[in-house]
Formats: sequence, C-alpha cells, structure tokens
Amino acid sequence: MRSFTLILLLCTTLCGSKAIAQQQAKVIKFDALEQLMKTNSGQVQVINFWATWCAPCIKELPHFEALNAAHSEVNVTLISLDFSNKLDRVNNFIAKKNLQSAVLLLDEIDYNSWIDKVDPSWSGAIPATLFINHKTGQRKFVERELKEGELEELVSNLMIN
Repeated sequence: MRSFTLILLLCTTLCGSKAIAQQQAKVIKFDALEQLMKTNSGQVQVINFWATWCAPCIKELPHFEALNAAHSEVNVTLISLDFSNKLDRVNNFIAKKNLQSAVLLLDEIDYNSWIDKVDPSWSGAIPATLFINHKTGQRKFVERELKEGELEELVSNLMIN
C-alpha cells in the first residue's frame, strides 16, 4: 500500500508539473508578426498559417513538428488564424497534439489589411507557409498543403541558395 501511495504521489507531481510546462498560444497583432518576419535570428524562418478548423492544415502540422525537432538552424512558428475568442480551443489543440513549435494566434480579423504584407501573391487561403532566409534575403511563399518530404526539400533548397 505504501508503494502505491508513493507512485500515486510521484505521478501527481509529474503530471502537475507537465501541465504547468504545457505550451500555450500567445495572442499577437500583425505588428508582432511583421517583426518576426523581419528579425534576423541567423536561422531560416518557417512561418505556417493554419487554423484548428482547417483539415489540410492539421494534416501537414506533423511535418512542421518534425522539421522543428530535426533542425536547430530552422525556426518554425505556427500562426493560428482562429478567432481570438477561440484561444482555449487552440490551447487545447496544442496540448492534444503536443505541439512543440512556437504557436501564435494572430488577432487581426481584417485580413485584407495585412495579407499582402505577408506576400502579395497570397489569396488568403490556408494552409500557407512563408520561408525566409535572412542571410541570403531569399523568401518563398507556398499557398497549399505541403506533402511529406516537400517541406524538408523547400527548406534545404532555401539553405543552399
């Protein structure tokens, strides 16, 4: 009985600290996203626009998580386009999927005021991904779901050139 109590106490402690450490989305305005796009961190920036209600977005998220885990020279940021009043839904999604990439929720409902600032070719459809190599000044924008291996190839090409 004493062992069971000790295991229960240990589990409760560990589970509690995991809940505290669980990532939460940060709500931002476009100026913060614009700063992220301009900041030269020495890493290749990969900025993915997605939403919890977008099936193709959710389907490709594991590719971004794998890229984030495998490459320290790449900075992956997931920009949620869910409404800010759905922050709990986004945070629950982060926990359920155990997302490790940085997640920001863009609180800007006037999409026409900022979409062209991300990329002039963007129609506003998601998923969409912006790739930036600050060292070379190269940018690439992709407005569609990325298939397995395609994300890695795009990043590799951007790092070589």
